[in-house]
Amino acid sequence: MNLAVDHRPGPGPLVVLLHAGVADRRSWGGVLPDGNTLAYDRRGFGESVPGTDFTHLEDLHGLLEEHGPAVLVGSSAGGGLALDAAVSWPELVRGLVLLAPAVSGGPSLTNLEPRTIELDEAVDAAVAAGDVERAVELDAQLWLDGPRSAPGRVGGPARELFLEMDRIAVTNGASEVGGGDVEAWPRLPELCVPTVVATGDLDCGYLLDRTEALVARIPGARRAELPGAAHLPYLERPELVRDLVASFVERLGVL
Repeated sequence: MNLAVDHRPGPGPLVVLLHAGVADRRSWGGVLPDGNTLAYDRRGFGESVPGTDFTHLEDLHGLLEEHGPAVLVGSSAGGGLALDAAVSWPELVRGLVLLAPAVSGGPSLTNLEPRTIELDEAVDAAVAAGDVERAVELDAQLWLDGPRSAPGRVGGPARELFLEMDRIAVTNGASEVGGGDVEAWPRLPELCVPTVVATGDLDCGYLLDRTEALVARIPGARRAELPGAAHLPYLERPELVRDLVASFVERLGVL
């Protein structure tokens, strides 16, 4: 499948980590739980080869068919992919940890802060102009710092890694379109797997609202807050996400 995959076998259920659309598998380096974990780069991200005739959902299905049912930990677009997988083949999904997830087939977005709109439009303009470095820096302000925080709030290795990962995605024109014809939103009440939905309190307002809507729509879903973090909490507060995933897996009662 031309996918870059890191599989670390161990005890317990398989945990598959699905990165955001501005990142790659390296983003999970600080939060890998003990046990059986798999992280991979979707096509066009990180070290995976871009493709044309594929869907991200088919690629994930192939990995789960090969390695077995899994707990899916998905961030942003990776969370949307996890939801598509859960409604498509529930027998392959043992649980969901969703970090500010996207969701296919959902209602129109509301509660968009002016700064979010401004940054999003500026990113699109920079990409259209071929200015990769400006697009990546603006992405960092929107997704790493958060639209309600000062630019550069998050620095050091976390910012350097973000810029490196997003630069690859922007350069490749990596697409998060690729889930096939799945519309997860109307099927969320069908889900019957343990689910926790978490957001950083500095994330975009519309994503905080979406989290509340998902918790209300998915039977038995729990809400978790990750204080002091924006859209990519595992880069700036990795201990919070590591503990969240570890406690979720322990609750499954299979370790």
